[in-house]
Amino acid sequence: MTNAPTSRREIPDATVARLPVYLRVLRALSGRGVEVVSSEELADAAGVRSSGLRKDLSFLGSYGVRGVGYDVERLSDEITRELGLQGEFAVAIVGMGNLGRALADYSGFSTRGFSVRWLIDTDPQLAGTQLSTLTVVDFDGFRPAADESVIGVIATPPHAAQSACDELVARGVRSILNFAAGQLTVPDTVAVRRVDLATELQILAFHEQRARAELVSADSLTEVTS
Repeated sequence: MTNAPTSRREIPDATVARLPVYLRVLRALSGRGVEVVSSEELADAAGVRSSGLRKDLSFLGSYGVRGVGYDVERLSDEITRELGLQGEFAVAIVGMGNLGRALADYSGFSTRGFSVRWLIDTDPQLAGTQLSTLTVVDFDGFRPAADESVIGVIATPPHAAQSACDELVARGVRSILNFAAGQLTVPDTVAVRRVDLATELQILAFHEQRARAELVSADSLTEVTS
């Protein structure tokens, strides 16, 4: 595998969104003892086209070896560095309803370099209670260090999301994952990713409807020709 000697091009957001998928596949391959993977094999496992995968990895300066493929460990390390996952990121979850509690219990955070350190809720009845080895605090109890990288996760009802966001931003949080419905207003220096579960279900419903219609059409055609 060769690396570009000059500075890398700006990586498009769409490519950044696919890098964690490539990393997950590479780590699974490494766990099975696979040392080299072709672009076709990696693309198939990641659910993308091999040409698109090669273009994505070219932004990292990774081009593989023609006829051989990519060194699994080296490519995994490159993507890990590009995503900034060499160290551990602290996570603060706001909103201890059903979703917030489920996120607090999710073991996948720790295995991917994220440590849930704060569980936050403004309900006085929840503050001070124990949940998933952590004590729930209000925003006054959320005091990250000035040099600490913290990702805020908003799991509040929609009407409380903007207030929760404002509190996080006021305490220096610059990266927010929002599970609440609606858009958040943030400064230009703050990055927000929105997870809309209802929208994702609606998209799946669309595909299910299309697949069912195609199946009915195929069955009708079979009956006519039989």
